Amino acid sequence: MAEQYFAENPQAKERKRELDITLRGRDISVATANAVFSGDHLDRATRILLDEAPQAPSEGNALDLGCGWGPIALALGFDSPDLDVWAVDVNERAIELTNENAQRHGLSRVRALKAEQIPEDMQFDVIWSNPPIRIGKEALDALLAKWLPRLVPGGEAWLVVGKNLGADSLQKRLAASLGESYEVTRDSTSGGFRILRVARL
Repeated sequence: MAEQYFAENPQAKERKRELDITLRGRDISVATANAVFSGDHLDRATRILLDEAPQAPSEGNALDLGCGWGPIALALGFDSPDLDVWAVDVNERAIELTNENAQRHGLSRVRALKAEQIPEDMQFDVIWSNPPIRIGKEALDALLAKWLPRLVPGGEAWLVVGKNLGADSLQKRLAASLGESYEVTRDSTSGGFRILRVARL
């Protein structure tokens, strides 16, 4: 049985590969591997998020929640070279790949690490995420409840979620759990995916 991409320390022998991709109009080559999320291509949901999300802030702190091999973090870094991009994942192989890809492209402000390594008082101007829906509803809600309240006032999170994977119910749960200090809206729908926008007022 193949290991889940959210395994912390994949046991399968690493098989690296090169991948040519386009991120927000920029053609690049990256390193990927087995036992990470979408290790053999840029997955459709992430591509839709990157097509739909607005220009990232020019500076401040950004979070890529569930970074995989790094496409969202890299896109944020290319978008805004003076933005500090924090990429988190439970998968150690994914963290290594994201750091390798950032170094390859000279993105010195992009850093991938475990969640517990991010300073507890760190707040974010923007969060982009293709969240790990398959960890289950309870774990997903706990994950988002940990990170979304760390948006600065005026900050925004952009999440891509499959319509058939519960995007609409997630939108309702987020609105209920975050309360009146946040606005949770469906920004767009594309290819069976919802783009949810969470804004801290």
